Amino acid sequence: AYARRFPYLSPVTLPRGMVDLARDLPGRDLRLVASTTSLLAREDTHPALQQLFAQQALRLHGGAGWFNRAREFPNLNHSELPLSREAERAYTEGPSVLQRHLPFWLANLVQRMALALGVIVAIVLPLSRVVPPLYTFRVRSRVFRWYGRLRDIEGRFDRQEGDAVSLLAELDEVEQQLSHIHLPLSYTDELYALRSHLQWVRRRLRGEPDLGEPADRPDNRPAA
Repeated sequence: AYARRFPYLSPVTLPRGMVDLARDLPGRDLRLVASTTSLLAREDTHPALQQLFAQQALRLHGGAGWFNRAREFPNLNHSELPLSREAERAYTEGPSVLQRHLPFWLANLVQRMALALGVIVAIVLPLSRVVPPLYTFRVRSRVFRWYGRLRDIEGRFDRQEGDAVSLLAELDEVEQQLSHIHLPLSYTDELYALRSHLQWVRRRLRGEPDLGEPADRPDNRPAA
């Protein structure tokens, strides 16, 4: 009845002859009531220490006693407080494979590094598919945005909205700004193509013979 009313109490049996088998003490099985002893830790206790405490509790109290069989205690029954995941893992699964072959501190370090590495891989793997195209777009945009300026100058020349001298001055300004653009070696062809197009527009403004529009203009190039 007490065990039903109070969760921290449990019925136990002291077997006959457990105290002294030769003198048959006690002379019969005795039904008793035992209180539950809990191993408590603060919430901010490091998980490695919680696991170590649970493993030591198994070593100290896991043997057979007057009231229990071997490995019957400690257990997860009759707990009135939330259970630690580390302690629960230690009680149900026992030491990990690494802890059986390595010192505790080293095995714990390897396990947590593997967990952190898994999280990093889960984050980096999707990014590895997104970052390269973004990087390519970022680098090429530093060149391609100047084509709008070239088209504007060429369009005003075709519409006769400005004299050739002022348009050539704008073109020289664009060329000067292009000299300050620095790109990775794998993208320098984009910059040289832009300079080639700039020279083609300059020849048009000067009225020089048309040698043909550059074939590698971005509008005609396949997408990278």
